[in-house]
Amino acid sequence: MKLLIIGAGPGGYEAAFRAAQLGNDVVLVEKNLLGGTCLNIGCIPTKTMVKIADFYSEVQNSEEFGVKVDGYSLDTEKIYQRKQDVMSKLRDGIEYLISTYDNIKLLKGTASFVSENEVKVVLNEGGEENVTFDKCIIATGSKDIKPLEGCDLPKVLNSTTLLSLKEIPKSMIVIGTGVIGLEFATIYASFGTEVTVIGNNMFKTADVEIQKRLQSILKNPNLKFATKQHSKKIEQAGDMLKVTTQMVGKDTLKEYEAEYVLVALGRASNTDGLNTEAAKVETKDGGVLVDENLKTSNDNIYAIGDVIYKNTQLAHFATAQGFHVVEKLSGIEPKTDLSIVPAVLYTVPELAQVGKTEQDLEKEGIEYDKAKSMYQANGKALAVGGTKGFIKILSTKDHKKILGCHIIGKDADLLIHYAVIAMANGLSVEDLSNMIYAHPTIAEVFKDAVETLEGKSTNSPMAK
Repeated sequence: MKLLIIGAGPGGYEAAFRAAQLGNDVVLVEKNLLGGTCLNIGCIPTKTMVKIADFYSEVQNSEEFGVKVDGYSLDTEKIYQRKQDVMSKLRDGIEYLISTYDNIKLLKGTASFVSENEVKVVLNEGGEENVTFDKCIIATGSKDIKPLEGCDLPKVLNSTTLLSLKEIPKSMIVIGTGVIGLEFATIYASFGTEVTVIGNNMFKTADVEIQKRLQSILKNPNLKFATKQHSKKIEQAGDMLKVTTQMVGKDTLKEYEAEYVLVALGRASNTDGLNTEAAKVETKDGGVLVDENLKTSNDNIYAIGDVIYKNTQLAHFATAQGFHVVEKLSGIEPKTDLSIVPAVLYTVPELAQVGKTEQDLEKEGIEYDKAKSMYQANGKALAVGGTKGFIKILSTKDHKKILGCHIIGKDADLLIHYAVIAMANGLSVEDLSNMIYAHPTIAEVFKDAVETLEGKSTNSPMAK
């Protein structure tokens, strides 16, 4: 099979590797940088900054652990350079891996459909190349949007331009309470920037209990929240920027001022220049429409990742979808359950979730049982100063099946995978509690939540 993949982000390049492993001839097209949004303007650079913010916070609070540090400061040039070095090494790694496959051809250029089974690639170094295919995967990801009046003003940033900033602002307004907004808000608050986050609900896809407690758990003297309001416009106010908001359900207007404004109201599917009409690929609001097998209205063209209309915008989900399509096309029945998708919000501390929330279960009329374990009762968490947060596990009433898991606290990105493994492999609450967990570890917070479900937690007061 001759497979064309348009886009070399985590969905595209990993699908290319898997397809090549299965003996297919692959043409991989990328018009910008290898690695896509995640590696260059998303997951990787932000996680680099999260680590720097975390380390800086530890230095600030080091006297609590008996360590005195004098004269510390942030070196913005080194912060920027470290971020660039990490991205560069990963891009070089992808390019090297591609070079090890004889059956992957990389074209650096812009692809657009000219018919139902052919694209024209305008090469970055000049010239054009037409590529015909048996099957095609569209993996062109997402793009920044400008949803407000004033988004083009100087010092109004999006997630891309903020990552190029070489200074620590004195003040910043973050418009948006989703992943991008909250991650950058906690990073810059840790750096000392006075941050005001504006939005309606706090991380609306989270479990309702986490939504309610998120502000208190993310508490930082430099971080303020202005919720239950929508931003209307951004204006220049002397040397500052002014954001006007309207309270939800009211005519009340409010104004906020800061040196910079980050607009983080989500990203849109990117089909710009693809000429999907020529391939008879149907779209809606710029997103590609697919069926349950990720096939478009053209039987030979599929789509994965952020480019899909109203898809879950996560790099690892795009990768899983890519594997699913490639294996299916290669005659292998995929075994990965695409409904079990963990998500992590890299605030300080982290938030992670998988499966149903309580509000999901109540809306769907599903009976469930739940248990919660607090970090403050964990010895390792107390020792390392990570006592904020909790783990909540939702299960069926008979405890035979884990329905969801919601974590906010230290190492949430690691701990969520206990629940993912259980859900993907049909493990019960009893199966999880029968494991031996190493002591002292943060993982014991998960163990305690499981044992609480079974009524045998030794970290809870005796029920009267």
